[in-house]
Amino acid sequence: MSLQPLLFAEPGYTVQAIPTGDAKWLILNRHYARRMPSISYAFGLFRDGDLAGVITYGIPPSPNLMIGVAGAEWRDHVIELNRLVLVNNEPNEASRLIGGSLRQMRGPLIIVSYADTAQDHIGKVYQATNWLYTGMSDAHVEWRLDGIPTTSHDRHMWDSYGGIDNAKQQLGDRLQRHERSRKHRYIQLIGNRKEKRAMREALRYEIASYPKLEGN
Repeated sequence: MSLQPLLFAEPGYTVQAIPTGDAKWLILNRHYARRMPSISYAFGLFRDGDLAGVITYGIPPSPNLMIGVAGAEWRDHVIELNRLVLVNNEPNEASRLIGGSLRQMRGPLIIVSYADTAQDHIGKVYQATNWLYTGMSDAHVEWRLDGIPTTSHDRHMWDSYGGIDNAKQQLGDRLQRHERSRKHRYIQLIGNRKEKRAMREALRYEIASYPKLEGN
């Protein structure tokens, strides 16, 4: 998978690929998760030459998700939009950044992203940029170490303690079980017309109408 050699621009704005390190400070200090994800692609939104935001894409932490989206045939083409951070969150900057980054990505790709209900998000920016809505994620439990989420996909953590049972014994109250918030799931398909048709036919999630905020 490679990037198309182009820039996306609107008056005063450009979106271009950046080194992962250039996105690190904003991700760790301005994103609510406060941790670095797996990053395969990183893009910056520049306004008059200054960095106004970053967006990153990477391999999903769950192998089950990679297969579950569209089957084993497409698993190696599944990536996740895992961070979107804006410095000032000016109107339309999120959609500019998403749209500009997608235009520079070469398929076939199935991109998955989530809007976290715990943050009162329903995914308006994904709706504005024409993603497919495929319902809510399943209910899950996560473990938190000193308040920081440590999912069952973090094999290094569990291996270091010899499994979850040993981790419970050694860490005590530092390790706590929490219900993970459900999330709205959106999917974007990148590729030529034939590839998009094949990926859409392979999707295992039913495409649904966009959710709306209560009262709207």
